[in-house]
Amino acid sequence: MENKTNILIKRLDCILYYADLDSTNEHGAGWIGGNAPVFFDNHSDLIHDHNQKYVFYLSLNHPFKPGSMISIFIPEDRDEHLENNIYPNCLVKVIEHPISAESTNNIFANSSLIKHIIADGQLISDEKSIDRPFLIKVGGNPRLIQNEDYYLAKLKEESFSFFFQVDEDGYPDTLIQEDGSYPFYFGSLYIFAKVGTEIEHPIAGFWQFS
Repeated sequence: MENKTNILIKRLDCILYYADLDSTNEHGAGWIGGNAPVFFDNHSDLIHDHNQKYVFYLSLNHPFKPGSMISIFIPEDRDEHLENNIYPNCLVKVIEHPISAESTNNIFANSSLIKHIIADGQLISDEKSIDRPFLIKVGGNPRLIQNEDYYLAKLKEESFSFFFQVDEDGYPDTLIQEDGSYPFYFGSLYIFAKVGTEIEHPIAGFWQFS
């Protein structure tokens, strides 16, 4: 509880995660690329919206809820993805669900990404994280590419707080296929949630690129 307060309320600390192609930890804290969790084999209705198709991005074990994980899916249509990048119109899907192994079904696989394990997170002070690269940063203060109020306006109005971000500057060189593309145009995705006694309703707040 003290860690959660320092990470998400006082924002003195944060948790940094990195991606590893050759991890000896088969499961780690989740994975990026590869197939979606087996949970979605029978829940594709949670992903595709009408004509909008999605591809899998990553799954992360929930840092504060044992037994839960958070999976992220991005639109297959890159133009729609690019034009709808700020809440409440951000099309990126963030779904909390029970921890689940990777599926053998590649229906949601992103052809641009080579699967990497997300290594277990490291707790450090937010101040010390300022100059460090990372794949994922949970809590502390977001590292913004564009510090403009309009990205946060609707989120603040609806009492959403920064939860974590995924930063493409922290990708290992082995993550993107030779002919692949960066899902967020070499940018960063920011996930928000309702933060109180529990962490509820994780959503894609916005994503940015330079």
